[in-house]
Amino acid sequence: MVHSAYDSFELLTKCPTKIDVIESYGSKLLLGCSDGSLRIYGSDPSDAERSPPSDPHALRKEPYALERTVSGFSKKALISMQVLESRELLVSLSESIAFHRLPNLETIAVITKAKGANVYSWDDRRGFLCFARQKRVCIFRHDGGRGFVEVKDFAVPDTVKSMSWCGENICIGVRKEYMILNATNGALSEVFSSGKVAPPLVVALPSGELILGKENIGVFVDQNGKLLQADRICWSEAPAAVVIQKPYAIALFPRRVEIRILRVPYPLIQTIVLPGARRIIKSNNAIVVALENSVSGLFPVPLGAQIVQLTASGNFDEALALCKLLPPEDASLRAAKEGSIHIRYAHHLFDNGSYEEAMEHFLASQVDITYVLSLYQSIVLPKTTAVPEPEKPVDLSLDAPRLSRGSSGLSDDLETFLPPSESDENSVLEFKKMNHNTLMALIKFLQKKRYSIVEKAAAEGTEEVVLDAVGDSFTSSRFKKSSKGRGNVPINSTAREMAAILDTALLQALLLTGQSSSAVELLKGLNYCDAKICEEILQKGKHYAALLELYRSSSMHREALTLLHQLVEESKSNQSQAELIQKFSPEAIIEYLKVSLSVRSKLALIASQPLCGTDPMLVLEFSMLVLESCPTQTIELFLSGNIPADLVNSYLKQHAPNMQGRYLELMLAMNENGISGNLQNEMVQIYLSEVLEWYSELSTQQKWDEKECSPTRKKLVSALESISGYSPEALLKRLPPDALFEERAILLGKMNQHELALSLYVHKLHVPELALSYCDRVYESVVHQLPAKSSGNVYLTLLQIYLNPQKTTKNFEKRITNLVSAPSASIPKISSTASFKTKGGRKKIASIEGAEDVRISPSNTDSSRSDGDAEEFNEEGVSSIMLDLVLDLLSRRWDRINGAQALRLLPRQTKLQNLIPFLGPLVKKSSEARRNLSIIKSLRQSENLQVKDELYNQRKAVVKISSDSMCSLCNKKLGTSVFAVYPNGTTLVHFVCFRDSQSMTAVSKVSQLRKR
Repeated sequence: MVHSAYDSFELLTKCPTKIDVIESYGSKLLLGCSDGSLRIYGSDPSDAERSPPSDPHALRKEPYALERTVSGFSKKALISMQVLESRELLVSLSESIAFHRLPNLETIAVITKAKGANVYSWDDRRGFLCFARQKRVCIFRHDGGRGFVEVKDFAVPDTVKSMSWCGENICIGVRKEYMILNATNGALSEVFSSGKVAPPLVVALPSGELILGKENIGVFVDQNGKLLQADRICWSEAPAAVVIQKPYAIALFPRRVEIRILRVPYPLIQTIVLPGARRIIKSNNAIVVALENSVSGLFPVPLGAQIVQLTASGNFDEALALCKLLPPEDASLRAAKEGSIHIRYAHHLFDNGSYEEAMEHFLASQVDITYVLSLYQSIVLPKTTAVPEPEKPVDLSLDAPRLSRGSSGLSDDLETFLPPSESDENSVLEFKKMNHNTLMALIKFLQKKRYSIVEKAAAEGTEEVVLDAVGDSFTSSRFKKSSKGRGNVPINSTAREMAAILDTALLQALLLTGQSSSAVELLKGLNYCDAKICEEILQKGKHYAALLELYRSSSMHREALTLLHQLVEESKSNQSQAELIQKFSPEAIIEYLKVSLSVRSKLALIASQPLCGTDPMLVLEFSMLVLESCPTQTIELFLSGNIPADLVNSYLKQHAPNMQGRYLELMLAMNENGISGNLQNEMVQIYLSEVLEWYSELSTQQKWDEKECSPTRKKLVSALESISGYSPEALLKRLPPDALFEERAILLGKMNQHELALSLYVHKLHVPELALSYCDRVYESVVHQLPAKSSGNVYLTLLQIYLNPQKTTKNFEKRITNLVSAPSASIPKISSTASFKTKGGRKKIASIEGAEDVRISPSNTDSSRSDGDAEEFNEEGVSSIMLDLVLDLLSRRWDRINGAQALRLLPRQTKLQNLIPFLGPLVKKSSEARRNLSIIKSLRQSENLQVKDELYNQRKAVVKISSDSMCSLCNKKLGTSVFAVYPNGTTLVHFVCFRDSQSMTAVSKVSQLRKR
């Protein structure tokens, strides 16, 4: 016997006649005896010490005495009897079926067709009665009064031994099998055979399902006869009858009663010995068993007492099942009992090695996580202020003492339990396996609890931020500053402290079970791990990846970067560790600086603010460590992090001057428009300083060559040409007078001193191609800004330099010196006209597009210019003129040079044959332009004629007036009156009507203006 579910009490003894059937009605017992009489028993009125009943309609646990005997109640012995409480009727089966009114037992109906019936079943919901007689099944319906109406009559293959309603159908048990009878059409469907020895037994469950007996086995089926589950109720032998009183099934045997719980695996709960038991019924509050001459009542033990018994005996599943049967009004008591049982069950399972099942019950008990963590000595928890120490439930009495808990510091013992003292290897392996299993179960428990706890902590953080935002002074006084990275933490932050305990314990459990990757994933997300405890554990275990994530999530970025730098240095010192080199390369520091996020923000959400925006000085400090090895990635970090360029430049200038130029160079290459003029000027100054140092070194060794270019000089030249944010005057002062002519030419060009710049290319560098390239750059830079006719004057300047080399080189150095010494003086620019000094004086040359635009006038003739040039030519000598370069320039850039001005500059001795490459395409272009303009003129004249013709056609409009033509305003015929036509050509009106309408319109406009 597991526990006492029922208490047996003898209600009456020494009945004078043999008891055939028994039934209860309220607090009374109805006994059908073998002599056909009906004996009614009630509580003994002579018992003066009894207390008043709590329920007058329930059986009492006290001796019963005979109150009344109804002789001749039936002519033959009763086969069955049933009280229909909802209709206050008593149905009895003897030689037929009779209905009696309660409580006076007046017979109201007798179903004569039921003569010879041996079994029946009543459907109280619909008021249907079915009974079996020989090989037929009849169905009657109660009409609500004294009569019954026959509904159906079906034939069955054999005599029915047992039957019961199952929904709309009837389950019948014949001699060899069970069948489902359709109560509508009489269709039969076989279920399974009923057994060879024991008679069929059909038991209806409150849920509408059935238990069908097959020898000593009870099979569960649904209302259609389909098997419900594989499990079966196995009785000790075939029962004579079975009654159901949740949660138990009570079976009647000749000498005893067996009580089994209706829950897999349907264990035997209690056996009550009752020799000679013949009948068993269920009353309102008890089970009644009739013997030959006595009656015993089985009264259920209160559920609370049964739960206590089951818990004490270790039958926790049965105890939990009984807790669900407690009445709804005892919800708090039910929750407390279930929690207590779950905890005791969990301890029982934990002590027996079922760790995962134990954690499931700890989870169901809603016990605090600190209570469960007290079972694990190696798990170190943070100190708490708002979370109370774990307490055991009052009704728990555990045999094994619980382990104590240290609140801070690291335990040197990383095992949950003490290892075995003996040196047996098998014992050690078994111990390690047990310890691993306990930790795995703890991990699953904490992961299931984590969502709700972290959600509460996040909500608490959100509330704090909202209160801070609205400026609640009362609330803000409750907060205090915590350690690094934690932000503002309320003094009574219960949810966050509980989350810190959970995450700290979970991290340790993951590490102790070798799940380092899972630990890293935990730290990457939102977590509340205690930084001090976890840092010590991770450092001791050398879990560097997890330690970095801990620092990141706790906003301990300096510690993280220091650790990364240390790991990178160790990787460099030990090149054999390929894994370390791959995992902790210098790029790892850059990656951390780039994506380092504060995962625990005030809102307890994952923030997305890079470290460059929150602490740029920290980024600059640690980026210096990897700037030389990873310059490009570091510069990309500075750019992507939006760190002010001036701040980066000043920091580099102070701590890494050798990388300053590299930074500015890469920054300019990545973001040309993002670098300021000051930084551009500083970058050029750095290049120039390096070039001057190089020049000074070579000059000292007398190895200087103007055409030699070092990489830095190439960068300087490229920078001078491509950027414009520097000051050319300041740079020009630093250049030596006898070197670096290309740089000087570029700077002069930036100052719009084109003549001096071109003179350097031609006479100092002796590279005409550079001069031509210079002219091309100037032309292309101003062609879209200035009028096209002035953009080609720079070529005329180069042409003049070729034609007058001595004049352009005269006082060359002096002009540059004066230009440098007076930077504030106005710098002449190329204007729309160019002045050229000749021997006969100074003349203006008009800017014209091409030779075809030249207008010959007496005051501006070609002969007047060429005479002067001829004199100068004769004085200077033919050898001083670079005629070949002049002709080459004219042939290559004929489309960009003003033809008339170029011809005036040429000496008169120039052969026309040499000018064919210049004049040929120029004249061709002029002719094409003239022809195109002529065609355009003709087309425009033709278009003008077409427009005029269309205008004349529009003026020739014809309006036809007939005798039916109507005025659109007065709707009268026009007749011969004067009329007007609207512009659409179809609307006709009287001229008088049109004039009146115009007058009315004018008056209405005037009135509206007056109203305004």
